[in-house]
Amino acid sequence: MEIDASLRAYHAQLGIPPDYSESTRLHFQPTPDNLVDIGLDCYGRPQKLRADAATAWEAMRLAAANDSIELLIVSAFRSPEYQVEVIRRQLDIGKSIDDILTRVAAPGFSEHHSGCALDLTTPGYEAVEEEFENSPAFTWLLAFAPIHGFLLSYPRNNPFGVTYEPWHWCFSSEVR
Repeated sequence: MEIDASLRAYHAQLGIPPDYSESTRLHFQPTPDNLVDIGLDCYGRPQKLRADAATAWEAMRLAAANDSIELLIVSAFRSPEYQVEVIRRQLDIGKSIDDILTRVAAPGFSEHHSGCALDLTTPGYEAVEEEFENSPAFTWLLAFAPIHGFLLSYPRNNPFGVTYEPWHWCFSSEVR
């Protein structure tokens, strides 16, 4: 799927290379039309997922709770416009676009746009920090998330050049 003119304009304004998709092998993520509310994140903000991902998330959250694991949402659906603001905030504090793009996908290419991705944490661990990999929640996710259709998108040495993100899990109906 081709990105639209507004996304191309955002990319140009932010200094994102025109060959971003080809160089990262990340795919365009269209915004779904069936987003549903899934409750609040750990900061008290309302969150949404695609309907099938929301159903799978609730089942996974309950299964984890049955095993005494508390999974907390840090972030779920994000619009491309929100992604632009995330990148602008990083640029405003002096980070280079090349560095930013190892940690934040370009607008239109984040799995969060698909309504299927979750950034997760658990009590006692900082949100979106690598230390999450040392938590019982991460160990549980490695063992049981695939049963619920969720996969770790960005393991160490992933082919996309994205920094290791043990907190980032994406639903795929094909996994189940």
